Amino acid sequence: MPQQSRIDRSLSGDAPWLFLSPHLDDAVLSCGALIEAQAQGREVIVATLFTEASPGPHTRAAKSFMSQCAVKDAGHLFAARQAEDRSVLEDMGVQSIHMGAVDALFRRRRTPRFGSTAWDRLLPEMTHRYPTYRFDIALGRIARGDQGLIGQLRTDVAALMGLTGAELLFCPVGVGKHVDHLITREAGIAHPENLVLYSDFPYDLEAGPDARRLAQLGYVPWSWDQGLANKPPRIRQYGTQADALFPSGDIPVKAETYFVPAF
Repeated sequence: MPQQSRIDRSLSGDAPWLFLSPHLDDAVLSCGALIEAQAQGREVIVATLFTEASPGPHTRAAKSFMSQCAVKDAGHLFAARQAEDRSVLEDMGVQSIHMGAVDALFRRRRTPRFGSTAWDRLLPEMTHRYPTYRFDIALGRIARGDQGLIGQLRTDVAALMGLTGAELLFCPVGVGKHVDHLITREAGIAHPENLVLYSDFPYDLEAGPDARRLAQLGYVPWSWDQGLANKPPRIRQYGTQADALFPSGDIPVKAETYFVPAF
């Protein structure tokens, strides 16, 4: 008889599951069908790590993002995103936790003690840890200055694991190489007995996971294709994000892919 995967074994019980979401929509985008199905019979918790913006002045990349979301004020945008996330997850029967870290687009090298500096006003890119999206955030190079943040997030995730008693811990595998997704993976990877990695949607429409990293971990794919028709309506509930993510209005329906130990 073939040996069951880590997820298959857990599916036969009702122990809690904890999902780590980089941003205020990623867990539903990537795992929404599995989450909604399992929330009917077990406690499911989604902890979102990067849920805040910093005050301006902002980089051109951050301003472009706010423009795509049709919200000019970063504080108002993230308040709206938090409200969306709480509403969607509540509708799904899921507990939401917002961890309060600052999104990469708004993360400064250091917090100014006395308000904005001259460099902030003249060239905000000089004072932000990831000045651009294309050449910084999306290249998969975590800034050295984020090592302290990673350490704090690992401590926070360990506390959540103890508090929730989660049997499985779901983290992004990092398709697309967004630094916040990679940091979220690093925050959870210290729990190898519980870890499940998930493929990052919609990045995985155009790219694949790091095969070398998965081989090192000894992880293989596992697929979930039930309840997929419910996902597009859930994604559209993220009103500040859906049009920017899917400007054509068409949200592709794709089986969710997870990665589990090959034993």
